[in-house]
Amino acid sequence: MARTGSVFPMADPGTVRTRLQALVEALQEHLAATEHRTGEADPAVFAAYAHLADAFVAYEESLYDAYDEVVPMSVVEYDDEEDDEDDEDDEDDEDDDEDDDEDLEDLDL
Repeated sequence: MARTGSVFPMADPGTVRTRLQALVEALQEHLAATEHRTGEADPAVFAAYAHLADAFVAYEESLYDAYDEVVPMSVVEYDDEEDDEDDEDDEDDEDDDEDDDEDLEDLDL
């Protein structure tokens, strides 16, 4: 009778080691691209970042599949346009707060 659960691997542990090695290589490639960066928007760095993120996700998924385990990290999604919109929203919120303060000052309490 086969047992299931976290005591026995649910997926091939060899896959976990292969993906761990791919993650280490992606980290090294990202470092090399960063060391040779040609500017803030260097496409080689962005490509290395994307490859690193993919390698990390593949490793984390295989680790979970094999051992029901996770790592204490996650991939941060980065989008320039979204960040610019968030900055504009923050500025709007600050303007609204200033307007609210002025409204309170106009009240005779």
